[in-house]
Amino acid sequence: MSRHIYRCPLRWSDMDAFGHVNNVVFLRYLEEARIDFMFRLAPGDGSPSFAGGSVVARHEIDYKLPLVHRHEPVTIESWVTKIGAASLTIAYEVKDTDTDGSERVYVRASTVVVPYDLEAARPRRISAEEKAFLQDYLDDGGDRSARAGGRASRGAVAA
Repeated sequence: MSRHIYRCPLRWSDMDAFGHVNNVVFLRYLEEARIDFMFRLAPGDGSPSFAGGSVVARHEIDYKLPLVHRHEPVTIESWVTKIGAASLTIAYEVKDTDTDGSERVYVRASTVVVPYDLEAARPRRISAEEKAFLQDYLDDGGDRSARAGGRASRGAVAA
């Protein structure tokens, strides 16, 4: 199983009055990582996979640590935790890895995405090509996926 890695730059406009990334901005970071995953990594040149559109049915975010502004980008790691007939769930960790190899996780999140037929203005089923692509990133029972979509922990902080 693979993980998708996206390096997201921090912008001064993303900061709130306390100098850390505002909680709403994390949704944009997750969106950037999801678009990079679904469209840049879509299978095959000229493939119609994921090109027809998609809509978000649900977001779940657990804020773990405040993320303060710095010049280095933050890492967003994403993977698939569920593939249904007409939806998929993507899990994320927004994090840094310290020089000693330990991880500092700022956010754990998940998004339910529904493929959408823009011309017909209705949800559509996941194609066989899309499913094959998604299965390379599927973690349907590992410890990370359980943490990503779970309830907020006691030490969670909202930005």
